[in-house]
Parts: sequence; C-alpha cells; structure tokens
Amino acid sequence: MTRRCELTGTGPVSGNNVSHANNKTKRRFLPNLCEVTLASEALGRSFRLRVAAKALRSVDHAGGLDAFLLKARNEVLSPAALKIKRELKKAGEAAA
Repeated sequence: MTRRCELTGTGPVSGNNVSHANNKTKRRFLPNLCEVTLASEALGRSFRLRVAAKALRSVDHAGGLDAFLLKARNEVLSPAALKIKRELKKAGEAAA
C-alpha cells in the first residue's frame, strides 16, 4: 500500500534533519493519511478511501465528495477515485 492520498495525490517528500551543530541528514516527511468513509449524495453510497487530513478539508470546502471529484484532475486521482468519478458522470448524464 503506497503512502499516497487517493484524492489529491499527495505523497512523501524529502528534506533534512538539521542538528544544533548544523549537521544535515536525510529524512522523509510523510502525509497524514486517514482511512475515511466518504458518502456520495448522487450515487447514494459510501466509499472507503485513504486520504490525507488536508484533503478532507478540501473535500468539505468543495461541497462534498461529488463536487470535489468532478473538479479534480484525473492525473492526481487514484484508480478507485477515477472509478467513482466515472460513475458520477454516468449518473449525471442519466439524470439529465
């Protein structure tokens, strides 16, 4: 299981630990991933995703999972999120 957010694509970044003596050693900054269940209003289902805590704030700001996925670029979404996005588009076309 990769350490990558399924909605935003956020992954580990590298940097340095800097000591008081200014010695630098490599380290990794890992994203704060949470296993959450997000509900889709259009599909009437819930989906279990592994997302960063920062992404949860973005989902709330966008107006929910449906709105966030429809605005998101396909390159950053995981295969599971892309599948949900395709289902949302299909449901939207059927309703229209």
